Amino acid sequence: MALTKLDDITALVVIDLQKGIVAMPTAPYLAVEVIDRAARLAHAFREHGLPVVLVNVAGRAPGRTDAGPSRSAPPADWAELVPELERQLGDHLVTKRRVGAFLGTGLDDYLRRSGVTQVVLTGVATGSGVESTARNAYDLGYNVTLVVDAMADREVDTHRHSVEKVFPRLGETTTTDELLKLLRSGD
Repeated sequence: MALTKLDDITALVVIDLQKGIVAMPTAPYLAVEVIDRAARLAHAFREHGLPVVLVNVAGRAPGRTDAGPSRSAPPADWAELVPELERQLGDHLVTKRRVGAFLGTGLDDYLRRSGVTQVVLTGVATGSGVESTARNAYDLGYNVTLVVDAMADREVDTHRHSVEKVFPRLGETTTTDELLKLLRSGD
């Protein structure tokens, strides 16, 4: 873990913690653990007056894939954020239709208008939504922090690959407790 500091205006970006996605099995952490850690972080960021961005996915990118198109319509509440995040009026909601949270959403504009220079990422899935968002954030010039115990994937190997091989090239990694400690030390 290599988190060195938090910038003055750092935003928490919570990826796809929504009812339809967290109902699927996750590893190495259970969805309930990821939700709890992300909710604790959101609460702390709000207490410190820092931006909280809640991201959900409500579609997919056009184009053919080996996985093929979805065979059934998702349930009506599939894209609803989990209630544990306790969405607040001041939170910024991003609804995406791609893997990452930047393309086609206005997230970059919101962050820049807010003076954000660093993003802290949590959520699911580590190797898709979180990693794609981290890659975009890095390419856009943000300092990127990845809270590796506040994210999970469907398979532990996918999570581990992102954490060990990809994330060190895109930003700094940390844990929920270390980040909360760093936030408290700034008080």
